[in-house]
Amino acid sequence: MFMRILFLCLGNICRSPAAEGVTRALAAQAGRDWSFDSAGTGNWHAGEPPYGPMQAAARARGYDLSELRARQITRADFARFDLILAMDGQNLRDAEALRPAAGGAELRLFLQDAKGPEDVPDPYYTRDFDGCLDLIEAGARALLAAR
Repeated sequence: MFMRILFLCLGNICRSPAAEGVTRALAAQAGRDWSFDSAGTGNWHAGEPPYGPMQAAARARGYDLSELRARQITRADFARFDLILAMDGQNLRDAEALRPAAGGAELRLFLQDAKGPEDVPDPYYTRDFDGCLDLIEAGARALLAAR
């Protein structure tokens, strides 16, 4: 089954682009021809590449995020995607507030299928880029196993 998945975080420079890059790579390895994108609930970093330390941590694991650019989620995304995965509860609530009355995409937490915490802590603030990637890899594997 073809899936169109949007990953969502606050500024779209750390967690959601990392989730996009990691899941895209793991899906390709699994032979899944799915479509991926990422966005933020805010627009502060629109047009910017992922945060340098996040890119470096991802690159060390073999994931290239350099071509990605930040953008803000829109109402139209609920029609363009099958699944919108929020990195934390606040991102989920912000997306719910934006969701059109007609509904559209399934909206839930990214780590819902993974065993462990519900939220992916923001490494922009925690500075734990490797810990963030550990959670993202677990979440991506759980997503692929569940779909």
